Amino acid sequence: MIAFEDVAHDYGGGPLFREVSVRLEPGSFHFLTGPSGAGKSTFLKLCYGELLPSFGIVRLMDRDVRTLSRDALAETRERIGVVHQDCQFLDHLSVEQNVGLPLTATGRPLREADLSDLLGWVGLGEQAEALPPTLSGGERQRAALARAIIAAPNVLLADEPTGNLDWEMSQRLMMLMIELNRMGTAVLIATHDLQLIRFAKAQVNARVMRIAGRRLQIAGADL
Repeated sequence: MIAFEDVAHDYGGGPLFREVSVRLEPGSFHFLTGPSGAGKSTFLKLCYGELLPSFGIVRLMDRDVRTLSRDALAETRERIGVVHQDCQFLDHLSVEQNVGLPLTATGRPLREADLSDLLGWVGLGEQAEALPPTLSGGERQRAALARAIIAAPNVLLADEPTGNLDWEMSQRLMMLMIELNRMGTAVLIATHDLQLIRFAKAQVNARVMRIAGRRLQIAGADL
C-alpha cells in the first residue's frame, strides 16, 4: 500500500532521516515513535504525498508518487485518511458538516444514514448539530477521526492523536482505531507515548518503528 525505498528527507540542514526502506501492508497496524524533531510528522507527510522525498522512492498504492499527476495524486489521497496533530475545523459548520466535508468537497455522495452511523460509532451522535468551538478536546479528536474515515480509506495515518487528552480519553480513542483496524483498515500512528503503545499492543498485533540517529529502526513484535 505505502512503501519507502531507500528514502531520505532533507529540509536543507542535513537529512532528518535516511536510508529508510519499509512497507505498510494492507490491514497492518504500526506505531511510529522517536524524540521530538526526529521526523515523525515528516514521515507521515511523505506517506500521503504532502511532501516528496529528497532521495529514494515513495510508493502510494504501489505507484511512485513522483510519477503521479495532480489529479492522480488527489485520487490516491482519497484512499488515505489523516488525523492531523492540530485537528482544525470550520467553526461555522456543524460537526456533521465538518465530518462530511471530504465527500461533499469532492462531489462524492454522502448518505445521511452513513454519517449518522459514523457519528454514533465515535460517540458523537448527540453532538451532530454542535459547532466545533463547543466540543471538548476528546470530542474534537473523535470528530477528526470520523472525518478521516468518512470516505472509507484503505489506510489511516494519525499524528499524535492523543497528545492533548487524558489517559481515559486516550484509551477510548485508541480502541476506536483498533476496532477500525480489525475491520481491515491499515493504521499508522505517530506518538511518543510508550504507555499508549503498550496499551494498544495488548489488544492488537502492532509493529513499532522508531526514528533514532536519522535511521528507522523496526522493533517488530516487541517494544
